[in-house]
Amino acid sequence: MNKYIGLSIVALGLTFTSCNDFLDTTPDNRATIDSEEKVEKLLVSAYSTASYVYFCEAMSDNFDDYGEANPNTDRFVDEVYAWKDVTEDDNESPERYWTGAYDAIIQANQALEAIGNVGNSRNMQEARAEALLSRAYHHFMLVNIFAKNYNSATSDTDPGVPYLGGVEDKLDEHHERASVATVYQMIDRDLQEALPLVGSDYMSVPKYHFNPKAAYAFAARFYLFYEKWDLALKYANLCLGANAASQIRNWQAWSQIGTDREVQFNDWIDASHNANLLLMTAYSELGVYFGPWTYRKRYTHGSYLADNETCNAANVFGVGYSHYYVPAARFAGNNYNFVVWYKSPYLFEETDPVNRTGFAHTVYAALTSDEVLLTRAEAYIMLNEYDKAAADLNTWAHSISSTTTTLTADYIKDFYNSVGYSYDVLDEDGNVVGVDGTISTIKKHLHPAFTIDEEGSTQEAMLQCVLGFRRIQFLQEGLRWFDIKRYGIEIPRRVIAADGTPVPDGVYDWLTVNDERRAVQIPPRVRDSGIEANPR
Repeated sequence: MNKYIGLSIVALGLTFTSCNDFLDTTPDNRATIDSEEKVEKLLVSAYSTASYVYFCEAMSDNFDDYGEANPNTDRFVDEVYAWKDVTEDDNESPERYWTGAYDAIIQANQALEAIGNVGNSRNMQEARAEALLSRAYHHFMLVNIFAKNYNSATSDTDPGVPYLGGVEDKLDEHHERASVATVYQMIDRDLQEALPLVGSDYMSVPKYHFNPKAAYAFAARFYLFYEKWDLALKYANLCLGANAASQIRNWQAWSQIGTDREVQFNDWIDASHNANLLLMTAYSELGVYFGPWTYRKRYTHGSYLADNETCNAANVFGVGYSHYYVPAARFAGNNYNFVVWYKSPYLFEETDPVNRTGFAHTVYAALTSDEVLLTRAEAYIMLNEYDKAAADLNTWAHSISSTTTTLTADYIKDFYNSVGYSYDVLDEDGNVVGVDGTISTIKKHLHPAFTIDEEGSTQEAMLQCVLGFRRIQFLQEGLRWFDIKRYGIEIPRRVIAADGTPVPDGVYDWLTVNDERRAVQIPPRVRDSGIEANPR
């Protein structure tokens, strides 16, 4: 099976070759999948073992540059942070994620073919749903990373990614990029077929598979990105049930397990927590990059960002650091400065006990009920149901902090209208007279392709709130990058001194609203095979 996985990915673009001898045997030289048990085992492989988390986080506004005095970097990180076309291979690289996601899609398609031959028992109906959901999810992640974000105006012609809707058995088959709109349509089709069938009766550890709640969570995310607010709301409600507060992460309980980082790491990804809906494993050192070590920390989430934009900034529910049940950990020294929460553990698989070599792994929460709650709040805002949105935002704020503030739509509007926008230079009368990328607040100008109300409106203020809450909730999870794309948020690249203050004249690049670099470049070896590159 491993041989087939590797060769199938070659067929997707790493190297196009012909192999008649290979095709003269069974189509893909894998074991015949002729029983329910074999189908279920095959679906274990229908999930990517590569992670998008690090490179998406590094591209977002959650990272600053701590300058040449901080030596903790390498060429791969330099390229990712600068939104360059990545040439370096790495476990955390876009190329690894491309390969891993298509691996998962191929496994899902193999399972779908086998299910058609095995039978139509309830277990196989649920297995079919899982395979469809895996195929949909991985295409969704690929198109949102390697293409422009969906928008109704241009997605019919914007190049997306190759959509694989069947078993791949020709090594020399050329795959064209479908449009973003076409990929979304195919994902929508798979979702609508899968959702009525989804279940978890045959799953031994449902949280590592597309169980019903994970399926609804993915559907809510997908329809939010698809600008179908009513459907995002529908599936968020199905996921959260009647008592959302009982389904989201219990930060107060997390605060009571102690300060040992390994305990915190492992508790965050505990499958018994209601908040964790889909857990995924990856070959990754996330536990190091987002742990208490300086490795790769030239570019990082430091105290300037934390104190002015994210987890420690004055917020609508109070000053974060004094209210959070679990404050983020701060580290500072002569040439480093970073602030982290312990979310994804470093797990080492030792393959050679003598030489102490092996593979680094992690586990991360790919879908959570925390995201679903904030997705529902955003959908309510887009549907102008502000009181319901405020209730969800209030639930989130009281889950993460000990605040006594009750959030209402009016309170949120008044608060955000009292805050200036990041990067705006104001004169003494409050008029914008320039731009300075070192000015940071919790509020940024929004430029979505879809229509929102004007700045200062109730809707815009509440969107500022939900995007700010999402940013805090998703720190070190990579999801902020997708909100950057959806809302056309601009990002400066700036140098921060080790003492946590911006270096004067330290802004050296901007990611603007329509910057082509928002679509990660198609990996080099895939481009070499003939698949169209993203424009630059």
